Amino acid sequence: MIKKGFFILALVIFTVSAFAGKDEHSIQIKGSDTMVNLGQAWAEKYMEENSGDFVAVTGGGSGTGLSSLISGSCDIAMSSRNIKDKEIALAKQKGINPFETKVALDGLAVVISPANPVHKLTLNQLAGIFTGRITNWKEVGGKDERIVILSREVNSGTHVYFKEHVLRNNNASGKEEFASSALMLSSSQAIADEVASNPAAIGYYGMGYISSKQKTIAVAKDDKSEYVEPNIDNVLSGKYPISRPLFLYTNNQPQGLIKKFVDYVLSREGQEIVVKTDFVPVIK
Repeated sequence: MIKKGFFILALVIFTVSAFAGKDEHSIQIKGSDTMVNLGQAWAEKYMEENSGDFVAVTGGGSGTGLSSLISGSCDIAMSSRNIKDKEIALAKQKGINPFETKVALDGLAVVISPANPVHKLTLNQLAGIFTGRITNWKEVGGKDERIVILSREVNSGTHVYFKEHVLRNNNASGKEEFASSALMLSSSQAIADEVASNPAAIGYYGMGYISSKQKTIAVAKDDKSEYVEPNIDNVLSGKYPISRPLFLYTNNQPQGLIKKFVDYVLSREGQEIVVKTDFVPVIK
């Protein structure tokens, strides 16, 4: 008969050993929903070439990923925005030193139903729509129909970027907020699905979610500027006015298995995956 104390000790040793072994060959990645398909594509191809390693990728939003990095519950945070000063301060309190690696570029597409006749808008018109100053499609050349505003939820880096760069027009002291009538959805896919089924809806998401079920809007900085479609060439050239970098954050500069994965992301093959998922590479 095995003594109870011995059994408990053996169980603890086994659990610790198993956990340590798992940590040694696995990476937990969490964060930006904009990046989740890209992250999963990287992980899948990486594991094909490194069969002894395991990479798990989940979404939840940039804020969730950074919170998980700070709490030590993930190895890499995906983020579609820069880490905030208050997040850095909290991280340092917990002994975490966030290290930023830019891994891709993204254009935020503004999308409507293919049934909607509107095909171009200025940044000021977009700000008017999403803050609630413009409430009917006829005010911007569309049908006499009330506009249904769709947004990502507040924890999303995409939400933060759109608010700062469109609603507030890059004004750091701006106070503009999304209209109270805006529907805050939990994922970019949820916005894509709603736009596809609602002719009055307008939303936004990363270019990787563009499909034939939605129509993209050409955007101009103002009514005297060129209207530009969200595509890779226009983001790379800087012509498309709603574009941004995408990041991986780690605790300190990547080392060991984490460095191996980040190096893969920045390799030619990793950057080809960026292109295949409709983002823009940072390294050619």
